Amino acid sequence: MLKVESLKRGIVIDHIKAGCGYKIFKELKLHKVDFPVVLMKNISSKKLGRKDLIKIDNKIDIDLNVLGAIDPNMTINLIEDSKIIDKLNLSLPKVIEGSMKCKNPRCITTIENVDDIKFTLFNEENREYKCEYCDSLVSI
Repeated sequence: MLKVESLKRGIVIDHIKAGCGYKIFKELKLHKVDFPVVLMKNISSKKLGRKDLIKIDNKIDIDLNVLGAIDPNMTINLIEDSKIIDKLNLSLPKVIEGSMKCKNPRCITTIENVDDIKFTLFNEENREYKCEYCDSLVSI
């Protein structure tokens, strides 16, 4: 049995859809940090069947909109003195800015270096967002 120690202070990202943990790990740039981080994949879960989980042994700023776009059903637990002091539930964000790229090859953002592109939720059921520049739809 794999055993991972509990955190004294940090963040636990839980209930991640199985297979999405690495995407979140990369999005948060956790592969570049110099403090302990654990990514656990395909853990048994009563609620989900299987899930991924990330433990971060430090306090960091997290873009909840980006995480909500990747998997709006995950939870963020903030840990202090080995206890959960806050539990954040995510939802699909109405607007995402600066973390997505337009997939339309004719969009001005693919030709010029535009960093903070804004995408607005267009279809919640299909998780589609609309580019502010060309109105193309991007699915997440």
